[in-house]
Amino acid sequence: MKKSIVLTVISQDHPGIVETLSETLADHGGNWVESSMLSLAGKFAGILLADVPENETEGLIADLAALESKGLQIVAEPCGNVTTSEGASAFCLELIGQDRPGIVRNITQILAKHDVNVDELETQCQEASMSGETLFMAKAHVSIPAETSLSALRKELENLANELMVDIKLER
Repeated sequence: MKKSIVLTVISQDHPGIVETLSETLADHGGNWVESSMLSLAGKFAGILLADVPENETEGLIADLAALESKGLQIVAEPCGNVTTSEGASAFCLELIGQDRPGIVRNITQILAKHDVNVDELETQCQEASMSGETLFMAKAHVSIPAETSLSALRKELENLANELMVDIKLER
């Protein structure tokens, strides 16, 4: 019987991190199912879903803990049953505007108020070519429950866009 485990990993970035993780997982008969990993500000950060034979789980967790000696901080959590909102619809939310503190907080407060789940979020700042100002860009994949009023959500996002002077798009 297989057991699903979610691993989070953080370390100073250097070559070989993913190879070390994949080798440790393979040593225990594990299957690398899904992941998202990146290097940011000299740090490596990742999240990984793996399926592992139930009788190998404890050994895998022990070997992952031993990787701390190589500078990898790893948290392993068994997965329970995944619950999703019945009838939730997938949407993409995009934002672009002048960078300022609090943009993510402002957006996510509105999303949480409407029971919208953020499934994935990517943000970045970049210098605007003409003005030299710093632009903040965000792209989120969200799940909106069927019972959420889409018009009320759009109205609040529109009001926020006007208040912050940013562009916000919410599309299927």
